[in-house]
Amino acid sequence: MGSAALFHLARRGVRAIGIERFEIGHERGSSHGESRAIRLGYFEHPSYVPLARKAYENWRALETLTNETILTVTGILEMGKPGSMIVKGSLAASRLHGLPHEALDARAIEKRFPQFHLPDGYSGVWQPDGGFLQPEKANALHVKLAQATGARVVMNNPVLAIESNATSVRIITEQGTFEAGSVIVSTGAWVGEFVPQLKPVLTLTRQVLCWFEARDPADVALGSLPVFIIDGADGEVGYGFPQFTASGFKCAFHNDSGVLADAASATQDAGPADEARMRRFLERYLPAAAGPLKKMRTCIYTKTPDEDFIIDLLPADPRIVVASPCSGHGYKFASVIGEALADLATERMTAHDLSRFTIERFAS
Repeated sequence: MGSAALFHLARRGVRAIGIERFEIGHERGSSHGESRAIRLGYFEHPSYVPLARKAYENWRALETLTNETILTVTGILEMGKPGSMIVKGSLAASRLHGLPHEALDARAIEKRFPQFHLPDGYSGVWQPDGGFLQPEKANALHVKLAQATGARVVMNNPVLAIESNATSVRIITEQGTFEAGSVIVSTGAWVGEFVPQLKPVLTLTRQVLCWFEARDPADVALGSLPVFIIDGADGEVGYGFPQFTASGFKCAFHNDSGVLADAASATQDAGPADEARMRRFLERYLPAAAGPLKKMRTCIYTKTPDEDFIIDLLPADPRIVVASPCSGHGYKFASVIGEALADLATERMTAHDLSRFTIERFAS
């Protein structure tokens, strides 16, 4: 969100600076791991669909500017047990917004994608427009273009405090103090450190990403396997991507594997228990993928109680724009949220409907 906001500010001729605690492309947050899913029919709530449409448009515009591939369309298949809220939610959003989709039962899914093994009673939604983004590449391109258009970037510079005064907002960092007319706080799991009223309502969770060497590589290859989500009978929600790099077949759980006390507690500590959990899931639903483990990485979800975003002007000082967290489903929107953040920072308003994402909903 920060790199996209910097890009949009710079393209408008705004004098802007991006301050990064670590370095571009680090593995201490929520936007590493080679791929992030993107979809239009949104099971979380139909109100996300207009933002998703604009996100697609902005990602394609970034590709045109850079002559780089960022968004790959594979289709997305969302499957689940009888009564799955993921399947119901995707169907509802797709129908409400007239999106291309198909409702499929388990046998129809297996006929089209025989890699999957689904119990009787399972069903799914096929969205042909779904696919994946390459987050590290997209972040780097947003930053590169922002710098080329005049923005400044300072890396490895932790922010110590954000202070308001009558004429400006002061950002105190390890490398000095900056003054600005407006500040966007897009610090992910660190947001509670700078917006204390949010700290009690946010939960930081440990998420493990896995890459396997497939037993049957052709079954998980790009062009054969779509992006998928499976809402399993035991409450596990797993997802995966077609293999498009030498890293292997990537999969993970949307469910967490523990709660973190703070952002600094997150480490690259994935181990045998994480592998075993993921392997059980693959053996049940996609056995062709369950070969030897190649690598694992951990990342962080920063979750609100309702799992919707927070994108708002800080009530105590509207010169401060708060943009976090994403509750584990936000990266796909970075291209449009960056645009909205640039609006809020410069105009204190935006044409994008962000009414679902107010800070005030947690006032009590």
